[in-house]
Amino acid sequence: MELKNAVAVVTGANRGLGRHLAGQLVERGAKVYAAARRPETVDLPGVTPLALDVTDPSSIQAAVDVASDVSLLINNAGISTGSSLMTGDLDAVRLEMETNFYGPLTATRAFAPVIASNGGGAILNVLSVLSWLHPAQLGSYAASKAAAWALTDATREELAPLGITVSGLYVGFMDTDMAASAPTDMKSDPADIAAQALYGIETGLPEILADDTTRQVRRSLADVPTLK
Repeated sequence: MELKNAVAVVTGANRGLGRHLAGQLVERGAKVYAAARRPETVDLPGVTPLALDVTDPSSIQAAVDVASDVSLLINNAGISTGSSLMTGDLDAVRLEMETNFYGPLTATRAFAPVIASNGGGAILNVLSVLSWLHPAQLGSYAASKAAAWALTDATREELAPLGITVSGLYVGFMDTDMAASAPTDMKSDPADIAAQALYGIETGLPEILADDTTRQVRRSLADVPTLK
């Protein structure tokens, strides 16, 4: 997909990876709707702030009505509550699933027909190495990202006839607020991850594996467990 003159909606664009994605899209000549629950927190030059709460279908539809010229949707907004599946608060588990799975699903269902009517385009879902690696202490987050992996693969097949490519961005820890407690030497630069993501959109990569850990874990999925 050509990013120059593309029209992008980036959710969660007020900080972290989303802010880098929005800024780099502007640098490439795209028109960018920088979406956030609180659009007044978007302070990035060259973008159009857009109110959008991915857990609120009416908010998503209102955003669709504004961004009716969209050709690229980046489902970046997400949360991590650090909840385990056995002992974590169930409301927190539900919130992660609402945000990380139902959020991208609802946004994709709302924006895909508009993208198709504008001649086709692309959707990028920001996922995680934890789509494939499921540590108990982050069981809720991993479950939501595993579900979003399935969402990405299924909608890729379903939307292809409409001229819409669907890609997943898979990455470990980034130097953002969400990973503030992770060791510094384990974190990737979100500006670099954003550049890789946009290259993947341009070239139509179905899976964008953004760091060594993610590439290693992805390769391990081909291993067949054996009984000892």
